[in-house]
Amino acid sequence: MYGLDGTNQHPGDAMTAYADRIARAPRTLSEREQRALLAATGQHKDGFRDHVIYSLALGTGLREHELLALDVGNVFTDGRARRRVQLRVFKRSNDDVASQEVILPDNVRAKLDKLYAWKRRAGQPLDDDAPLFMSRKGNRLSTRQARYAFKRWQERAGFDRTFNFHALRHTACTNLYRASRDIRLTQRFARHKTITSTAIYTHPTDEDLIRSLQQLTC
Repeated sequence: MYGLDGTNQHPGDAMTAYADRIARAPRTLSEREQRALLAATGQHKDGFRDHVIYSLALGTGLREHELLALDVGNVFTDGRARRRVQLRVFKRSNDDVASQEVILPDNVRAKLDKLYAWKRRAGQPLDDDAPLFMSRKGNRLSTRQARYAFKRWQERAGFDRTFNFHALRHTACTNLYRASRDIRLTQRFARHKTITSTAIYTHPTDEDLIRSLQQLTC
């Protein structure tokens, strides 16, 4: 019998691996928390860079290190955001370079175009090899700085709980699965090598349960 990742497995092993994967549901932001985060960052001039980062994370499922490694030339052509972005830095558990491409939603591209104009007005470098996201000191935004900012914006957005940065990727993948109910499509979006890795996003959320409860006769 072939397992979920295409390898030859004993039937019991495959089912156990699948069950274990599904049992570990990732922590994700609720719809309210996503809206609150984007609203909080979008309402402040000093939050626009971070607003674009979170919008890009939620729209593409990019990992933290993939986002921070982006250069201007990876995303823009003649000052306009591309539809498709070929990643230069990505998780090496999947070395298939051809699969390491993300498609940008229209609303994310519009925000990136505004970021490009903002960077030009601020005098930030726009060479192809210049960092897309920069710190206030003019360096590439670091992981430590990104995590600190994410924690700060969660507080300003009124979160009752705190998430790590990777929760944005989990949220994006969960959102896509909930919208499509297509695990293969979600696998492509997440750029997972095996569908076993994608199985965690099929786990029902509290919001799924609440919506279903409203339909009960009681």
